[in-house]
Amino acid sequence: MMTMREPAPNPWIAVRPGEDFGLLAERTSVAHQSFVESAGTDAAVRSVVRDSWLRSRGNGVSPDGPDDSVAIDGIELERYRKTHRLAAIRPVVRRLLVDDVVDTGLLIAISDDRGRLLWVEGDIAAKDRALHMNFVEGADWSEDRVGTNAPGTALELDHGVQIFAAEHFNRAVHDWSCSAAPVHDPVTGLILGAIDITGGPRVATPEALALVRATVAAVEAELRVQALTAPPIASGPARLEVLGHGRPVLLLDRERLELSRRHAEILVLLAEHPEGLTADHLGVLLDEGELDTVTVRAEMSRLRRVFGAHRLGSRPYRLLAPLESDLSDVRAHLDRGDVESALRLYEGPVLAGSDSPGIAEVREDLWARVQATVLRCGDQRVLASWTNSIHGRLDRDSWVEYLSTLDSRSLLHAQAVAHLRMLDRRFGAHL
Repeated sequence: MMTMREPAPNPWIAVRPGEDFGLLAERTSVAHQSFVESAGTDAAVRSVVRDSWLRSRGNGVSPDGPDDSVAIDGIELERYRKTHRLAAIRPVVRRLLVDDVVDTGLLIAISDDRGRLLWVEGDIAAKDRALHMNFVEGADWSEDRVGTNAPGTALELDHGVQIFAAEHFNRAVHDWSCSAAPVHDPVTGLILGAIDITGGPRVATPEALALVRATVAAVEAELRVQALTAPPIASGPARLEVLGHGRPVLLLDRERLELSRRHAEILVLLAEHPEGLTADHLGVLLDEGELDTVTVRAEMSRLRRVFGAHRLGSRPYRLLAPLESDLSDVRAHLDRGDVESALRLYEGPVLAGSDSPGIAEVREDLWARVQATVLRCGDQRVLASWTNSIHGRLDRDSWVEYLSTLDSRSLLHAQAVAHLRMLDRRFGAHL
């Protein structure tokens, strides 16, 4: 008789129904001590927690003592909170969570997308106790900064998660448990921040995470309504210049901005893939070594500050606004058969210094299209312009075609023959 296989445990849930809090806390504490005191990578904890511990150790996070620094405070914090997108949904969070946790030992926190705590509300006694682990408004609770914790790890993984007791990387947080989930912009898909419940062991049960997710759903619905009723964001034209050996340039809202090569590569690849790219796919296109998703997300975060968050979507990454470029201009002229205009605009290879596999493919495709159009037109002037340019002077096929348009008695014919012989000597071909 066949037996039904039990479903695999949900890795995002810390405490399963019926599980003993005390026994689980003891096992987790032993696993944490063993991991911290050894250089190994194995740990008798959930894979989500083990992977987070490995990242925490790799980032140099100390497992001992709280990080007592505050990222932003005072007037700076007040100004930042007033202008943050999540300020508008705070009444929803208060109604669904905060109003019911007075005298329960629970705290409700809202963080921004970097893990900085914007608001921490709830039980007064719990807030006082939380001071000892620096769980306060303005503190940075990103995983990079304090190690494994629900709001920081939820942002890192872009997924709702629970962290129970000693699953926290920092020992100062071992008396607490938490459930958190990221909040996304319903229009762009970008992460805006996270909502977290922190308290005792019951916060790590499935019901607690379900409550957080339900609150996030309500918050995102409210943001969607606000987006529909808000006036449109004024957005000027954007244009990218990536042809040639100079530094890539972004013309944005009448400003001329020099871009890093990586940011220019990303914009070109997103323009080539209007359907969007996952972080994994984008990493493969950017680097033969396949950039990890954390690096890709960091680059996208920096690019948004330059290009504008309203122009870039995520999940998958994609362009939300038109992006013109010298690359698209050359292609448009080639499509119309206007080869002379295309050659005039073709100032050089696409991002000449880039070794990105995706950019190399775009670069080779454009050169091949230009060459094919030049050969097909058979125009002597066009062939002369192409073969005497830096782009076509080593293009043997075009030199052969150019030679066929010349009078065999002319000086230009003799010069073309000499050039072809030079190419033959260099590359081993034969005229």
